[in-house]
Amino acid sequence: MNKIALIAATLVTAVAATSVAASAGSINRTQDRQLDRIEQGRKSGSITWTEGLKLRAEQKRIANRKAQLNSKGYLTKSDRRELNSMQRDASYNITKERHDAKRRPTWLPRVGK
Repeated sequence: MNKIALIAATLVTAVAATSVAASAGSINRTQDRQLDRIEQGRKSGSITWTEGLKLRAEQKRIANRKAQLNSKGYLTKSDRRELNSMQRDASYNITKERHDAKRRPTWLPRVGK
């Protein structure tokens, strides 16, 4: 009977660890996609150099906050909720900057990162 309980406890722990890792992976994938969207906007000219600086600084703040929250080795549900909220706001800002009237003139070379 003890073996069955031990196996069950091990499985529950493994599943919980997998779901936490999956949510951290989800946060990382979202951040990667957002950085790609910023870069695509920079290449197309729909995001200006200064807008790109601001958007990348926002991504850096999210990464720093994630590292701070993850310093204990895991993310709680409220931590993930906070990071998801920050990423939703960042996504909105990227969309807003890509669709505003400010554009890099096509005859100007792309400057900066």
